[in-house]
Amino acid sequence: MKRYVILISGRGSNMGSLLDAGLPGACAAVISNRPDAAGLASAAGRGIATAVIDHRGFASRAEFDIALAAGIERHAPDLVLLAGFMRILTDDFVRRFEGRLLNIHPSLLPLFPGIKTHAQALAAGVRIHGCSVHFVTPALDGGPIIAQAAVPVQADDDEASLGRRVLVEEHLLYPRVARWFLEGRLRLVDGRAQLEGETAVGGALHVPLTEPKGN
Repeated sequence: MKRYVILISGRGSNMGSLLDAGLPGACAAVISNRPDAAGLASAAGRGIATAVIDHRGFASRAEFDIALAAGIERHAPDLVLLAGFMRILTDDFVRRFEGRLLNIHPSLLPLFPGIKTHAQALAAGVRIHGCSVHFVTPALDGGPIIAQAAVPVQADDDEASLGRRVLVEEHLLYPRVARWFLEGRLRLVDGRAQLEGETAVGGALHVPLTEPKGN
């Protein structure tokens, strides 16, 4: 059975969606860089091993990443999932886990990398916003896109309302992509995401809008 590790920094809502999805593998551990991350208690309540590697206890980002990598490798994971992990990782760390390190970002990359993506989208006046799952590379939010999901931007949206609608899609999209990887269907090949049995469109596999529920 394949094993995966989830990295969080806060409440772990995407972590929860991954754990609820019944993925074809075992979550070996949830690791946080913050001891007060609410997601740690949630994971522990599910019987999952947790660990804290507090970035504030290290003199440099490189030293923290060495400790984090060692903490991850202790569990021998096939896949590492960033789920609201709010640290910029060093190039050495990313290369160590190349091809088995995924992230979900709350925008339709390459639009709006970095933070405050919903504010960026509203300021830009886009009509469509969403989320992207990508392989992590040294370029911040610049790795090969695997899949995206979109939501319309409403005229009365603010950051909170738009963020809530995008989060619904994140909770659907990330487990789907993680399942592809754990089933052995998804790989990083020559710098591009390759999914068995699917056709890439513009470098990404696009997932349609959530269908409205019937009454």
